[in-house]
Amino acid sequence: MLANISRGFRMWMPNMPMMMTSAKNATASQPARATFRVLPRMTKHEVKEYLTKIYGLPVKKVNTQNYMGKRKMVRGSRKVLYFKYSDFKKAIVTFDRSLTDVGKGMRIPEIDDVDDEDEETPALPGAV
Repeated sequence: MLANISRGFRMWMPNMPMMMTSAKNATASQPARATFRVLPRMTKHEVKEYLTKIYGLPVKKVNTQNYMGKRKMVRGSRKVLYFKYSDFKKAIVTFDRSLTDVGKGMRIPEIDDVDDEDEETPALPGAV
């Protein structure tokens, strides 16, 4: 009996990979949107619950698109190899009007300071 109940229940942990591919801030006519690459087995409801419960984002709507991985052929000198990239799902998340700035492109001062020091190296004498 317990085995039948546990088969229908899926529990997602916070380490599920969700990679943000693009984001747009809110304008006067459109709300903020973000696009994520997620696992193919994640549903719209699970994407929404993941973003609202773990990150506290006000998600209004989630649209998903399934993509098949591309098939490739590599010709060698002796044989031909075939391989396929993994399948993925693209989740387009529309946020509530309360969220105006998605926050992509944030500057971290500690990292920026290290990059500035590397750029200020003196030029070699005689170099143009």
